[in-house]
Amino acid sequence: MKRTLEWQIATVSRIKPETAEVRTLTLALPDWTAHRPGQHYDVRLTADDGYAAQRSYSVASEPERTGEIDITVERVPNGEVSPFLLDTVVVGDRFEVRGPIGGYFVWDESVGGPILLVAGGSGVVPLMAMLRHRAATRVKTPARLLYSARTYEQIIYGPELDMLASQDGFKVSYTLTRQQPPGWKGYGRRIDDAMLAEVRKPLGLEVVAYVCGPTALVEVAADGLERIGLSADRIRTERFGPSGT
Repeated sequence: MKRTLEWQIATVSRIKPETAEVRTLTLALPDWTAHRPGQHYDVRLTADDGYAAQRSYSVASEPERTGEIDITVERVPNGEVSPFLLDTVVVGDRFEVRGPIGGYFVWDESVGGPILLVAGGSGVVPLMAMLRHRAATRVKTPARLLYSARTYEQIIYGPELDMLASQDGFKVSYTLTRQQPPGWKGYGRRIDDAMLAEVRKPLGLEVVAYVCGPTALVEVAADGLERIGLSADRIRTERFGPSGT
C-alpha cells in the first residue's frame, strides 16, 4: 500500500555554511522515512497571518543516517523561502516538511552503473546524496562527477568531494566558467561535448547518467551525452536552479 505523504514538523538541529550564499540545514524528523538518493522534501513556511509559501529541496544526506535529513539551501534573489532559511532560521526553529518525494531521478545500487553525474551550481545537491550513499554502503560502482560552478568559492561540498575522490572508484572534475584561481588545473569553460566525452571515457558507454542544474545547462549536457554515444533511456535529468554558469 502506497504511503500517504503528510506534513510533519521538522526541527533544525544543525546549520552548516557551505558557501557565502549556501547553507545546509539538518532537520530532525519525528516521522523519519528512509529516502532514495535523489528524492526531495517539500518545505512549507506559514506566516502569522496565514500566508504560506512552499518550496521543494533535494535531500543532500544519505539514507543511512536515520532520524534526520540534510537540505542544502541556496539564496534565490527576491525569493520568499530561501532568504528566510538562510538569514532568519536558527537551531531549534521548527517548520513543516513532507517527503520523501520522487522516483525517477534516484540512484542506489539496484539501479546499477557505472554512474556519470553532471551538476551545475546547486544541482549538485541530489547527486551528493547519491555519492554519500555510495560511500556509506561501500559499493564499488564506478562513478564520475563533472561539476560546473562560476568560481572556486562557489563550489558546494568541495572539501568533502575531494575527500570522496580519494577513495576507489570515484573521481570528480570541476569546470569554473567565470574565474579560475592561479594554477587552476581543472576545466575553465562551459560544459561541452569534448568535456563530457573526456569525463565519461573511463566509464564506457554503458553508464547511467544523472544531470541536474539550471535548465540551459541540463539541456546542453543531456543533448551532448547523446551526441557522444549515450542512449536517451540512460540519461536522467532534473532542473534545479537558480544557480548556474
